[in-house]
Amino acid sequence: MSTTMTLDDLRRILAECVGVEDDSDLAGDILDVTFEDLGYDSLALLETTAAVGREFRVEIPEERSEEMQTPRGMIDLVNSLDKAAA
Repeated sequence: MSTTMTLDDLRRILAECVGVEDDSDLAGDILDVTFEDLGYDSLALLETTAAVGREFRVEIPEERSEEMQTPRGMIDLVNSLDKAAA
């Protein structure tokens, strides 16, 4: 397991959290597309955040959820938390 989260990691986790085997809906340049525009509601994002936290062994503070409106925001936050913990 990588300690740095990538877009491919996030694509896989998002697909797993909503129960789809194919992440083709998440293909392409989605870094700056909001999760809402990608079709992910708040429940799916809570589940995704929990899965990301478990996989990358980071505690994602609820008060920083505003930073995670897009895949880029989530990846940047997780990687900064991971580095801060190291």
